[in-house]
Amino acid sequence: MASFHLKSVLFVVAMFTIFLIAQASDPDILSDFTVPPGSAIDGNLFTFTGTHGIFGSVIEKFKVTKVSKAEFPILDGQSVSLAVLQFPGGGVNPPHTHPRAAELLFVIQGSLEVGFVDTSNKLYTQTLQVGDLFVFPKGLVHYQYNSDWNKSATAVSGFGSANAGTVSLPTTLFSTGVDDQILAKSFNSDVTTIEKIKAGLSS
Repeated sequence: MASFHLKSVLFVVAMFTIFLIAQASDPDILSDFTVPPGSAIDGNLFTFTGTHGIFGSVIEKFKVTKVSKAEFPILDGQSVSLAVLQFPGGGVNPPHTHPRAAELLFVIQGSLEVGFVDTSNKLYTQTLQVGDLFVFPKGLVHYQYNSDWNKSATAVSGFGSANAGTVSLPTTLFSTGVDDQILAKSFNSDVTTIEKIKAGLSS
């Protein structure tokens, strides 16, 4: 009887786990594509022109041009999106995560120092050159840095979700109202230091 009960519990746990995994990606749609309200169904619906002019432009500060379902509504239900990342010399994309998708980064100009930290707190790093690709597993903290102060860098990132989401750690921790005492204790620091960090982010 105990064995039967254990098998029943394991079955329920297994089914719950499968359900969670199934819910961890974009929902399936029951049509070829989802037409945004008021849109004409023609070639323009499937065309995005918001990246015109960004390639070859002067890069003065770090910039991300997103192509997710917010900017390109036809992506809704297609489980795919894209971003163009532009780095000036010395530019950095601060540590962040994408909770709903892995990221596949492709360097098309310059070079980048990249890395991510897994759930055992192991850091994986690499120096990427033009033509190199690097994958950041879903949900893990990662960054990109252009260590060449004399040259800009550009990369294109693909995501396995129409809305991968971005959680920037500096912004999330220091610009959302988390109490200074909590941050000071968490970082084994003091409130004065935390206030200086917050001031630096807002300047």
